[in-house]
Amino acid sequence: MKKYVLITFLMALAVNCCVAQLLIPATKPNSAQQAMIKRGYGMFIHFGINTFNNTEWSDGTLPLESYNPTNLDPDQWVLTAKKAGFRYVLLTTKHHDGFCLWDSKYTTYDVASSPVKMDVVKAVSDACKKYGIQFAVYYSLWDRKEPSYKDKDPQKYVDYMLNQLTELFTNYGTIGELWLDGGWDKKPSDWGVDQIYSLVKKYNPNCAVSVNHTIVNEEGKRNYTPPANMTEDNKYFFQYFPSDFRLWDPELAAKSDKKQYLHDGNSYYLPFEHTICISKRLNWFEKTEPLPTRDLDELEELFYWCTDNDNCLVMNVPPDQTGRIREYVANTALELGKRLDLSLNKSLPKNGKFISMNRPVVATSVWDDKNDQYAGNAINDGKMKSRWAAKDTLASVEMELNPSESFNKISIFEYQDTKNLPDGFSQIRVPRIQQYSVDIMQNGQWQTIYLSDEPMGDCKVIKLPLSYNANKLRLKVLKATAPPSIYELNVINMPKK
Repeated sequence: MKKYVLITFLMALAVNCCVAQLLIPATKPNSAQQAMIKRGYGMFIHFGINTFNNTEWSDGTLPLESYNPTNLDPDQWVLTAKKAGFRYVLLTTKHHDGFCLWDSKYTTYDVASSPVKMDVVKAVSDACKKYGIQFAVYYSLWDRKEPSYKDKDPQKYVDYMLNQLTELFTNYGTIGELWLDGGWDKKPSDWGVDQIYSLVKKYNPNCAVSVNHTIVNEEGKRNYTPPANMTEDNKYFFQYFPSDFRLWDPELAAKSDKKQYLHDGNSYYLPFEHTICISKRLNWFEKTEPLPTRDLDELEELFYWCTDNDNCLVMNVPPDQTGRIREYVANTALELGKRLDLSLNKSLPKNGKFISMNRPVVATSVWDDKNDQYAGNAINDGKMKSRWAAKDTLASVEMELNPSESFNKISIFEYQDTKNLPDGFSQIRVPRIQQYSVDIMQNGQWQTIYLSDEPMGDCKVIKLPLSYNANKLRLKVLKATAPPSIYELNVINMPKK
């Protein structure tokens, strides 16, 4: 009898240990993180009451009558995602305004009280099942409509969130990811993140959970290091624990991004999920005016950058006021998927070998600064946050290369002047570099391998018909509207297909 009790106890302990492994991050990728890394590439969908009011954020006072799509078609959204090679769809179910895209028992500020009562969450979830891709949800912690949000007892609003999240996780099938936002408006301890995490894992242990601005420099203090500079393990701390991955929208992690982060003296593994907009204007909610999409070259290079090193990417492809993704926007996503040859049955493609990473660089001109933050070696340090900035309008940078390593591709991310648009989020980027050349040194002589009299643009990708070997490579600015500046200049060897 005692032996039987002991065996039963040990079996229960083993089960509890296995469950515990699923309920918290681990030193190595747990099952939720493994599933997330395997997905890799998702389509973010921002759609809600903001879409119909030409704004990015609202405060819960926009009239329900304004939500009025004339041709609401979530099936088209998900079919676009499937055809474009996305592995999952991440739907904004509730933004900071509190407006819910499902019929929630806990608020009247939702689609059920609007002129168009379609349960959008159900429609998207059903379409994901239909087309064989995974479903994920964004949910804002910050709710500017719900009265309990301002209650002195933070648990009252936590209970409200738990009730709504229970609706989402019990009525809409399997949810692979929960993307939480808006945590800056209260103390981290007031959000009940541990309660949310436990609730989610109760319904789906393999659902990955995180909160925007996941990591801080010191526990309990809200000071941050950009993800691009998080290049050391076990140096930074959880702001929201537990979490399964890191978020900082819309920052980009470094090529040498690290994965180990601290909480209460323990180290945990966290991949990074990047978020970018398909829109060149960097808007999340679609506007009445049709806005241009990013160039395919930039999207392709950002795809490679963001899905490298076991990190993930979600790209925002928002529907318009009719309730459909505009054809030209959908076509950009489809063309990118075609260019990358994306398929659910294939691994995500990789960029070639970067032969330029951290090679010595000399600049003819550097903007004056005390901390050497604009030095030439910023162009190949694997960080989109740092940049070389010249003091003079005409300047050049020279990079040493290993002559035994060949290359056939060059990508250049230019720092550009920006003009903010009235919504406070969208912006126009204006290139500085108008004419330039790319030269290589062979046998002590410079040879020009690329010459352009057109503006460099957001991301210039030069695909060379031949492979080259060189001792040095030089970017020479021949004409610019202001002192030129470069985030990254990558010299790449792409394998032959």
